[in-house]
Amino acid sequence: MAIALTVASCFAVVTGAEAGIVAKVDLSSQTLTVISNGKVMYRWPVSTARRGYRTPTGSWKPKRMHRMWYSRKYDMSPMPYSVFYSGGYAIHGTGAVSRLGRPASHGCVRLHPANAKAFYSLVKQAGMGNTRIVVQR
Repeated sequence: MAIALTVASCFAVVTGAEAGIVAKVDLSSQTLTVISNGKVMYRWPVSTARRGYRTPTGSWKPKRMHRMWYSRKYDMSPMPYSVFYSGGYAIHGTGAVSRLGRPASHGCVRLHPANAKAFYSLVKQAGMGNTRIVVQR
């Protein structure tokens, strides 16, 4: 019985940790809502894919993180505080802050650099395994 309770409590801890961070990208409203342990922490404007490009929909765990990354595909464009979640797609900071709130990217999710830094820090603290990125229409 004691072993069963110990095993059950281990699973309860894992389940609670899995709640961690959820980043919900809403393509129709061009917003990112960051939820930590079930509580909305932030809601920020973003820029996702402009006409001719796409931001894929779905749900992923982050694959890799870089405090600073330079896009090899798009003229070494700076991508501060990048959290990559699907192939070359990432949530990252941008210098084009005037375009936030409307589609403007090649497919990534662009954030104000200060917001990208805050998101990056949250993911780093919670762990990529405890973070879920959801992109929906």
